[in-house]
Amino acid sequence: MEEGEQDGGRRGAKRAEEESDGDREEQRSAKGRFRPGLGLQLDMESQRTSVLHRVVNFAPDPLPARQYDRETTEPISFYLLGLEELLAWKPTSDDAFNVSTELLAKRQPSLNSRRPRTLVCHDMKGGYLEDRFIQGALVRNPYVFYHWRYIDIFVYFSHHTVTIPPVVWTNAAHRNGVLMLGTFITEWTDGAKMCESFLAGEEEAYRAVAEQLAAIAQFYCFDGWLVNIENSLSVSAAHNMPHFLRYLTAQVHRAVPGGQVVWYDSVLQSGELRWQNELNEKNRVYFDACDGFFTNYNWKEEHLLRTRETADDRRTDIYVGVDVFGRGEVVSSGFDTNKSLRMIRKQGLSVAIFAPGWVYEHLGPTDFLNNEDKFWALLSELLPTHSVGSLPFCTSFSLGMGKRHFSNGQERRTEPWYNLSAQEIQPMYAERRMLSGGWLRTRSCLQDAWCGGNSLLLEGVIPLNANHVTVRLFSFQMPAPPRLFLVFIYKPEASFQALTFAPEFTTRESRSCLSSSEPALPGPRSHKPTLLRAPPPHLAQLLKENGPHGERGWQSRCYELELQNCFLDELSVTVSSRQSGQSKVPFACRLGKVWVLDGAAVHLLSPADAVSPMSPMDVSHVRWQRASSGQLSLSLTLRWTYPPSKATCFHVHYRSRPCATGPDRPLLQIGEAHASLYRVTELTVPDASSESSCHLEFLVEPVADDGVRVDTAMWGKLVFVYSDPKLPSTDPSA
Repeated sequence: MEEGEQDGGRRGAKRAEEESDGDREEQRSAKGRFRPGLGLQLDMESQRTSVLHRVVNFAPDPLPARQYDRETTEPISFYLLGLEELLAWKPTSDDAFNVSTELLAKRQPSLNSRRPRTLVCHDMKGGYLEDRFIQGALVRNPYVFYHWRYIDIFVYFSHHTVTIPPVVWTNAAHRNGVLMLGTFITEWTDGAKMCESFLAGEEEAYRAVAEQLAAIAQFYCFDGWLVNIENSLSVSAAHNMPHFLRYLTAQVHRAVPGGQVVWYDSVLQSGELRWQNELNEKNRVYFDACDGFFTNYNWKEEHLLRTRETADDRRTDIYVGVDVFGRGEVVSSGFDTNKSLRMIRKQGLSVAIFAPGWVYEHLGPTDFLNNEDKFWALLSELLPTHSVGSLPFCTSFSLGMGKRHFSNGQERRTEPWYNLSAQEIQPMYAERRMLSGGWLRTRSCLQDAWCGGNSLLLEGVIPLNANHVTVRLFSFQMPAPPRLFLVFIYKPEASFQALTFAPEFTTRESRSCLSSSEPALPGPRSHKPTLLRAPPPHLAQLLKENGPHGERGWQSRCYELELQNCFLDELSVTVSSRQSGQSKVPFACRLGKVWVLDGAAVHLLSPADAVSPMSPMDVSHVRWQRASSGQLSLSLTLRWTYPPSKATCFHVHYRSRPCATGPDRPLLQIGEAHASLYRVTELTVPDASSESSCHLEFLVEPVADDGVRVDTAMWGKLVFVYSDPKLPSTDPSA
């Protein structure tokens, strides 16, 4: 967040604190309630407690329609229409919900390597569907993308002038090491007028547009733009277009480290709108001004040959378009898309896969995950994967959706949910059939999970005359630490008792590559970590904090491996049969969570007393409503500060205290935040009377990366006190 915004947040907190003398007295009381000698824990809790008074007030308090849903006041992602909205854009405190908090994960190879890349352009029903709800939505069978290992750039596309990617998509892409681009598009007659207004005149006009686009990408923390001009240009506008594109690219590079600007094959240097389906001398001027060129979809092999020759040593900056819907004269589409891809890769070119949501839109949501895995499996041999580039590494395989919600193996909520910000690092999904009748597959399982909405199901059959199969999970590309720990939480099926389950690392050579107990041998090696019956104290604490094992069949294992002069390459799991190999042996096992940890850093796993402090909370946009049933509801925005690197998310809890007499209600989790703010919407609360106030407590729990539970004394806490005084009657007859 920018410094000015932080100042604004502090000013907002001060205004809330100074609302009344009673507020100030209550704040002092809360901060001074516990003194040294009554316990450090209580003192820490008091320092993180805010107290706020409000009077129930039904006066309208409209929120900005752009950033909030009109009906529920849920924060939403949005787009900009027209040049006027683009040039008028300025960030406000209400934009904070839309800022991605997920840094682009380190991945190998980097995007600027010279191997062919894969871009996905997401175009589904106009965009901004359920994915616009930043805090998630109750959606059954939503569309999700999760084959991130195969792609390098993700473009969120719509036909609005300025498509700002919904923050949930940016968070998911960045967590998996993939760049996220928005779209700047002009179309039809209105598009031609818009281009004329900022391109046909002096350079100040197109520079202002470029600077705004770069500022938007920088503020919302995505990585650049696809520029799509789908209308003819006047001579003067066509003359300035390459200058605009070059200036935009320079501004994005300055504002966004590693940022990209990609041009779509549409207008020619002359300004004529005519798709070429290739890079040639008529459109090369735009390619020379930016980072990449996205061709139209109706190409033939001769187009690819000419494109390769024209691009020369920048051939991997050419993204050859493949429309999965197969509109126009295309080589292939749908489940035959691999035919197009094979021709593209033969020429050493990159690919832009347009609208892979065809799987969901054309085949329907019912069997979507199986169909999606089939689609990407058919392309997989032509899609180089990128690898995890740093430790610590942790994932529970969450897709960011589910039919139910699980926590530590226990079902916590039974309604369907969807929030891509909750999607975690994804494995390599695969299916393999063997000549001997064996097979193996990895897929998401929505029926059971350790946490989130799904686990990773390993299933298959060990074939005749074989005693094991090996399943690849993750690719790494980094120097191996001298000592590493591996932790699995898993759930075997009943038939798994006749099998053994063992992880395996492969490494690549760096002078020599060997386990410390093995003799030196050249070349890549496989290593089987040692199972630890008694994990070291810090890992034992980690497993303890991650809930009761053994319940509902979930188990945990901890392994150790010592290495020298190696690069980590892959993590696999080998399933072995204890039988003689005279019959096929089926198996199934769910993986709930995986950690790979540098042994030198394990002692840094955060104990409760080393967690970063959470600031007192601020409140804004309070809204009261009375339902037709007579029930009182409350909506408000909570804000706090906390180091982004110290938490993967925040759990927001709530409880109400009796307005007069009676027991406290239990603490309930009401939401999950992926930034340092959360909008509570339409929360049913007790009615306050004219004689007594009501108390609500909102608590914010940081969820640490390592899974160690943060002590409640370190949570942020807001005590929200409200009353409903009855004004004196003005009726003279009263």
